[in-house]
Amino acid sequence: MNDRLDDTPDTPTATAAPATATDWTTPPVTTPITADLLRGALDLEYTEHGVLPHRLPARARAQCADGQLAMVEAQPSGVRLAFRTRAGVIELDALRTKNVYRGAPPRPDGVYDLLVDGRPAGRASVTGGNVLMVDLATGSAETRPGPVGTVRFSGLPDRVKDVEIWLPYNEITQLVALRTDASVEPLPDGDRKKWLHHGSSISHGSDAASPSTTWPALAASLGGVELTNLGLGGSALLDPFTARALRDTPADLISIKIGINLVNTDLMRLRAFGPAVHGFLDTVREGHPTTPLLVVSPILCPIHEDTPGPSAPDFSRLGEGRLQFRAAGDPAERAAGKLTLNVIRDELARLVEQRAADDPHLHYLDGRELYGEADFAELPLPDQLHPDAATHRRIGERFAALAFGPGGPFAGTRV
Repeated sequence: MNDRLDDTPDTPTATAAPATATDWTTPPVTTPITADLLRGALDLEYTEHGVLPHRLPARARAQCADGQLAMVEAQPSGVRLAFRTRAGVIELDALRTKNVYRGAPPRPDGVYDLLVDGRPAGRASVTGGNVLMVDLATGSAETRPGPVGTVRFSGLPDRVKDVEIWLPYNEITQLVALRTDASVEPLPDGDRKKWLHHGSSISHGSDAASPSTTWPALAASLGGVELTNLGLGGSALLDPFTARALRDTPADLISIKIGINLVNTDLMRLRAFGPAVHGFLDTVREGHPTTPLLVVSPILCPIHEDTPGPSAPDFSRLGEGRLQFRAAGDPAERAAGKLTLNVIRDELARLVEQRAADDPHLHYLDGRELYGEADFAELPLPDQLHPDAATHRRIGERFAALAFGPGGPFAGTRV
């Protein structure tokens, strides 16, 4: 895990090169990609191409036919290969599935972050792969198949070292083959506490610079903990199967960020929200009765502070090469129980205070302490919903200070 906040690769810097590179000085060693080489995944699916990491277990995936959830839980946010080796050259073959939104500007390629002994040492992307063409206006999607690509890192130091390759948070990634010029062994677990986090696309990593610089990854680095990230873009909806996944996953620390997806999907009303939160927390507590549990309300999002959802794409800006969102609800509908972010924050604060009377390990954090009005004035949300890379860094730093720092609910690790 990266112990520094800057993401500039250290010297010597690993380089990424095309799969056709032929500078192997010894015959490469091919290592099967197995569960003991992966961290951050709850399940592995073996496909015709290789290994597909999942962030929800098979039973959970079987209980929901939603295409959005199926897509995002298979995008390996926080998932990384972790091994010990003397290798100076590492190649990873992968088949990606990249999203393209019809009529919108192309999204950047997913990034693979290489960390050597906890420090950034390279960054690259694969080519080829499948394309998932999504039409935001109709909701239709079409997959266009493509070839396997390769990410290559070379020039690594000639010594035994701990290596992590963080997989792209925004591309479904099937791992096909791992080749090195020296043998590989799984990285020992170590004594870091395990932090399990669940949230929306912001926790998933939307618009962060790279997988190791999403706000949860940065906070985990500062806190000195091992991250399992169940941030599920568009899908933090208090689903019972997600609660059971949290319940059944080993963890020393748990955080749950609730709110924005319930507003921008316009999924439920206030009458259903409170009992759903109670049920979600009850389920998590079945498996983690005394684990420090932090409930985090939404960061500031001006379009939905007092205006209900749903969120809708603003197609008027596509001609400028920008995809933005607007609130399509009516503020008057709050009287009928429609949810806004301010309504959710008030209700979450009340529920946590009520439950904490019998649960001293339950805590609450107002998301505006991570990103509030002054932050929006300085670093506005580019599409009105999602933070940019600089804002991910700020949120990660603040979460680390508030949660892992002295007096925080997760204090006792380090910052």
